[in-house]
Amino acid sequence: MRAMWQSAWILLAGANFLWAVNVVLARGISGEVPPITLAWVRWTGAFLFALPFAWGQLKRDLPDMRRQWPIMLLLAATGIASYNTMSYIGLTSTTALNVLLLQSASPLIIIVWAFLIFRETPTLRQTAGVLVSLAGVAAIAAHGSLQTLASLKINRGDIWVMVAIATYAVYCVMARRRPKVNPVAFLVALMGIGSVQMLPFAAWEWAQGASIHGGWPVYLAMLYIAILPSFVAYLLFNRGLELAGPGPAGQSMHLMPLFGSVLAVLVLHERFQIFHAAGIALIAAGILLASLTRLPAPRPLRASNQT
Repeated sequence: MRAMWQSAWILLAGANFLWAVNVVLARGISGEVPPITLAWVRWTGAFLFALPFAWGQLKRDLPDMRRQWPIMLLLAATGIASYNTMSYIGLTSTTALNVLLLQSASPLIIIVWAFLIFRETPTLRQTAGVLVSLAGVAAIAAHGSLQTLASLKINRGDIWVMVAIATYAVYCVMARRRPKVNPVAFLVALMGIGSVQMLPFAAWEWAQGASIHGGWPVYLAMLYIAILPSFVAYLLFNRGLELAGPGPAGQSMHLMPLFGSVLAVLVLHERFQIFHAAGIALIAAGILLASLTRLPAPRPLRASNQT
């Protein structure tokens, strides 16, 4: 377990797998749960689940986080509240094919934000790795057909997802400025702040007559979303981001559509075809190419920060 906690790519791969399952479930229950309600329930549930585990460390680290409240508000708004709410709104009116392609733009957007905010210039190897993986995602999403790729249309849902991805890229870049506190306490604090930030919008949705339907299967899906893709996946991703930096962490997001295609084969019994193999090979090659770039050494953690 300790070795895994020091391996950026194992952590990032785990996070992206859990997020791929989240997309599948969220799309499946999109007609039963209003999108803002789903986002609010997700993070409120994750906060309540994780709070007992983090309570002692949270009390010790709270003064440090309060002193840096502007960055805490920014990270909660971009990484928790805005990103997930807009993503769920987008999932109600766009296709899975479009979402796969749009998600694959994450590494490029992260590189742009890193340049605009911190004037970081990506290496040629990082840029090439992103483009190679992007080609692999496109091959899978378009089923190996240039005609399918060319016929894609941008709709309202696509715009929501694009804005959500751009917002989350800000989180990935700015997370380096987070308070140097215990990672679990930090994540729980972010979830609590994000839940409060979403509450007025959820209340507006309820005032419009929105409600949850579908019975126990829907509630079980929401419980899964509140724990694994939320608390566990973000804990893995935040640690991977700390170890690898925003560029490689953004590159890892190409794994989400990769895992999504595998889930479609295993769960939905879709046929595994040649374009799947070609896309997987390109994604793996791009990640390998980008990861060959020397990564920054992980920052030392205080004894109180060990989990």
